[in-house]
Amino acid sequence: MNVTKSKRILQYTAESLGTIGAGLVYACALKYFVFPAKVILTGFEGLAAATAYFFEIEGLFLILYGIAQAILIAFAFAKISRTFAFRTMLTVGAVIIGLSFLPQLEFASPESQNERILLVLFGGILAGLAKAAALRLRGSTGDEDILAAYFAMKYLKPVGTIGIIAATVSTAYGLTLDYVRTETIEPVINTLMYTSIYIFTSAETLNNFFRKFKLVVLTAVTKDTKALGEAILETAPHRTFTIQQASGGYSSQPMQLVRTIVTHEELPDVLDAIQRRTPEALWYHHDIEGISNHYHIKPIG
Repeated sequence: MNVTKSKRILQYTAESLGTIGAGLVYACALKYFVFPAKVILTGFEGLAAATAYFFEIEGLFLILYGIAQAILIAFAFAKISRTFAFRTMLTVGAVIIGLSFLPQLEFASPESQNERILLVLFGGILAGLAKAAALRLRGSTGDEDILAAYFAMKYLKPVGTIGIIAATVSTAYGLTLDYVRTETIEPVINTLMYTSIYIFTSAETLNNFFRKFKLVVLTAVTKDTKALGEAILETAPHRTFTIQQASGGYSSQPMQLVRTIVTHEELPDVLDAIQRRTPEALWYHHDIEGISNHYHIKPIG
């Protein structure tokens, strides 16, 4: 019991430190790539960034960002889970500390359009990786990720997709302020282009590295349905499967098709169990879109 408890404490500590690391990576993405490129972020942090750009006060972002995150973390405690909320708090704290104390560095000049696109692309990739790492460790980088995690569990949609939807309001707000400040349309269109690139880059990176809400149909051809079914239930006891009678095209021998629907997160463990218990089984899988809301996915955190 003591050994098991010690392992859990070590795992919990390691995951908590991992979320802090994700927060520092996200702070680097913002400070060194996103802010110099003057792109508009998503969600409440996008509103804060756009306001800071408008008044040209860097510290204003931290104030507005901190207030918004405190409210959203309270929402996470109430609606998602304590573990998720606590680790999100660690990540957000690391972001604030990182933005406050990381040294000023210049990798590229945002005035050069060729270099600005590099800032936007690399910043989007880095931000997406940080978001995915935090979510895989049962936390988040805060802001729209909290709402995305909530609605992803409710509607079974990829987190990054919901993040894109959340970006609409902040982008419209930021572009409006940009137009009020410059009174010309060209800078607004320019900001819109680079912001769109950033949003879709970060969202696609997030969706590729965090697949909790992406589903696959796994089909296995076998003669031993009992062993294959036990393999599925061994690693995913909350899942079920269906059995369909079939026959070989050349041999005409009877066999069965076993089908189940699992998440990308569960798939590797299920395949390992199938290969251990029924190594002769032929299996394949493919991604699917859309499923009944009765389908169960473990909550984040």
